[in-house]
Amino acid sequence: MRTPPDTDRLPEVLCIGETMAMITSSDASPIATAETFTISPGGAESNLAQYLAELGVATAWVSALGDDPLGDRVEAAIAASGVDTRWVTRDPDAGTAVYVKDPGREVYYYRKGSAASRMGPEHVAGWPIETARWVHVSGITPALSPSCRELLPAVIDAARGFGAGVSFDVNYRPRLWPTAEASATIQPLADRADVVLVGRDEAQTLWGTATAEDVAALFPGAGRVVVKDGDVEAVEFDRTCDPEVVTRVPARRVEVVESVGAGDAFGGGYLAGLLRGDTAQDRLELGHSLAAWVLASATDYRSGHGPTVHPRS
Repeated sequence: MRTPPDTDRLPEVLCIGETMAMITSSDASPIATAETFTISPGGAESNLAQYLAELGVATAWVSALGDDPLGDRVEAAIAASGVDTRWVTRDPDAGTAVYVKDPGREVYYYRKGSAASRMGPEHVAGWPIETARWVHVSGITPALSPSCRELLPAVIDAARGFGAGVSFDVNYRPRLWPTAEASATIQPLADRADVVLVGRDEAQTLWGTATAEDVAALFPGAGRVVVKDGDVEAVEFDRTCDPEVVTRVPARRVEVVESVGAGDAFGGGYLAGLLRGDTAQDRLELGHSLAAWVLASATDYRSGHGPTVHPRS
């Protein structure tokens, strides 16, 4: 049985961003012909929060949901995984966003005007950033609405003011906004983070970079840049050392069932390792281990991690 969050303890990490009710067929058949369906949470930041919680990091997911049954279901599922949801608000005038996954084909978002898209900088003062050690955000949030675009600079400013670290996962979603708009918005935000997590392929789409070194050069202000190169490798560029230290770890070989959610799993493993003081090699290996566990599943979030979750001693 999963350990519930300790509500007497303030969270060490805040993961801020929208989570949707994800609907998909129960047997991976096409949506058009499926007869039974599952509903589960679908959101990058809450996925990552759940992995941190499973790895023993006191973590809160901060967001907004509609005051509706889908919101009830999303919040309950995330709380059941050990994530603190005390700072999730419920909006009676806006709905919970919906995400339909047609297995192996397409994903469809129904999130315009959602409760989370109404979040803005005025909400930051109500979140426990002052006592957090770390804040995690992604490039999905500024794509949701003008107010959400104003939210992330306010979050980063607050984290900086209180001495909390910041991680930024680029998480480019082409269905949410044009490439040129996304590239111009995401780069300066990510460059203010302590850790940038970015896929080599999405960086190539957004900024025309070809190598991990090219990607790292986009974010000279970040203390660490982690470039995920699909089934090839992950590379950490650590500028907190002088001179910079580059660590490369090959990806694990796995039969891929579904790739959605693997980046969040990698990020959760990597950040958990970073926060507990693991070596660069070990935190990258932990990220790969969790990502491989998710790649072998049809779900965005897969609990348990399998037998290879812990880095070598």
